[in-house]
Amino acid sequence: MCNSSSPNEFVQKLDNFIDSLPNKKENLIAILHQAQEIYGYLPDNVQWHIAQKLDIPSAKVYGVVSFYSYFTMKPRGEHVVNVCMGTACFVRGADKLKTELENQLKIKAGETTPDNLFTLETLRCVGACGLAPVMIVDGEVHGRMHEPQEINEVLAKYRPES
Repeated sequence: MCNSSSPNEFVQKLDNFIDSLPNKKENLIAILHQAQEIYGYLPDNVQWHIAQKLDIPSAKVYGVVSFYSYFTMKPRGEHVVNVCMGTACFVRGADKLKTELENQLKIKAGETTPDNLFTLETLRCVGACGLAPVMIVDGEVHGRMHEPQEINEVLAKYRPES
């Protein structure tokens, strides 16, 4: 996400990306990916802007955003922590892992810490079944997460130095 840019720079960056595409309407998902990269999430005004720019109904944009779990309409924390809830992970304790993360972060799945440092989310199978239960922080897989101390050590890597 671009933190040092102004809102107008965000819009310009998104518009430049859209304008560079040959078949704009057919690239809605790519445009949404780029918009989320720029803004960090897809608020209503960004979805509306994309709909206007592509000359499509805003309901179509919203439908895509709400269908795919990758997209979010709420701001995320600086670090996104995902817990795999697929069958192998669930059987090997993913629910306990999720509960421990909720306790350590003092938030529930789907929420962001008050300091905007962490967002906790759950996912379906991530394909790392041999490492179950798995948590993923900013795309980095951490497997066999059974002990609270191990979980705390992983989170500590993403906390600012005191």
